[in-house]
Amino acid sequence: MRIGQVAGVDILVRASWLVIALLIAVVLGPEFERRVDGLEGWGFVAGLIFAVLLYLSVLLHELSHALAAKAFRLPVLSVTLHFFGGVTEIEGEPQTPAREFLVSVVGPLTSIAVGLAALLATMNMDDATLAWSMLWGLAVTNLMVGVLNLLPGLPLDGGRILRALVWGVTKKPHLGSTVAGWSGRGVAVLAVASPLLLEQFGVIEPRLIDFALAVVIGLFLWQGATQALMSAKIRSRLPALKARSLARRAIAVPADLPLAEGLRRARGAQAGAMVVATGSGLPSAVVNEAAVTATPSERRPWVTCSAVARDLSPGLLLDADLDGESLLRAMQATPATEYVLVEGNGDVYGVLATSDVDAAFTRA
Repeated sequence: MRIGQVAGVDILVRASWLVIALLIAVVLGPEFERRVDGLEGWGFVAGLIFAVLLYLSVLLHELSHALAAKAFRLPVLSVTLHFFGGVTEIEGEPQTPAREFLVSVVGPLTSIAVGLAALLATMNMDDATLAWSMLWGLAVTNLMVGVLNLLPGLPLDGGRILRALVWGVTKKPHLGSTVAGWSGRGVAVLAVASPLLLEQFGVIEPRLIDFALAVVIGLFLWQGATQALMSAKIRSRLPALKARSLARRAIAVPADLPLAEGLRRARGAQAGAMVVATGSGLPSAVVNEAAVTATPSERRPWVTCSAVARDLSPGLLLDADLDGESLLRAMQATPATEYVLVEGNGDVYGVLATSDVDAAFTRA
């Protein structure tokens, strides 16, 4: 559900947030009634109010990431609140380890700042009031969120901080992702074992619900770390994808040229693609290889090249110097089977086939 927009960023709430809000109200309602005189029968409502305040602080955490990313001109698609807290969807990655560090660290620092502010607000307040109980709860939860998010493992913010540090030292961003991903798996194992560890240090006497929650959190962290490792493996292959080196040589053909003649000219020029050009020589369409293959040879003398071509929208004209992730992002923005590569001055360099990019990625 879209509930609004802040600084141009959509704020979304998943249905799972409603589940956790109700759980918070059910668990904390009796505690509020026990601590605050005259609240009998209103504990559940107080719990719901606390849940809203808690997720508002989570929203501040995520908005700090979003605003930091926007400051570095990274497109921020949305901020989503869900069962485990929130996530900021940012398109692309920071271009330097310093920017990665700053975008990542502002979230935990915001949570710690909110926790400290709430803690200061409780001073000189009567601890038997509802306001004190809520502020104390916000202080404890935000400080915990801030500190735990600094743990060095993906998908936590601390994992991104670790990635930035390894990237900065080694100049290898993919190595940073790999290190942070494996560290994230270690954090996940510690999360599962946390009830037993806390019992050993005499912090808590774990209950069944503590073990169940630890397993759920551990699985969430393990899955996030695994996805980060897979992403790092994929991204390590991207530098091998260079539009210029993967391009097919192309010839320009008039729109009304018979397909059979166009294919003859392409073979004679040892070209692997055809671009339909206007009378002034500007590209207007790219001949679709699948459509050519589907056209029987006996019909090709009677079918024009334009009949088996796709008109060139802006997304089908790509810079010939694109490579790696920027190339894939440009292709994903306008899915197609062929793209026309152009030089900086607008001249056609060649045609890039999606199948050739797929094959190069597989080889890498």
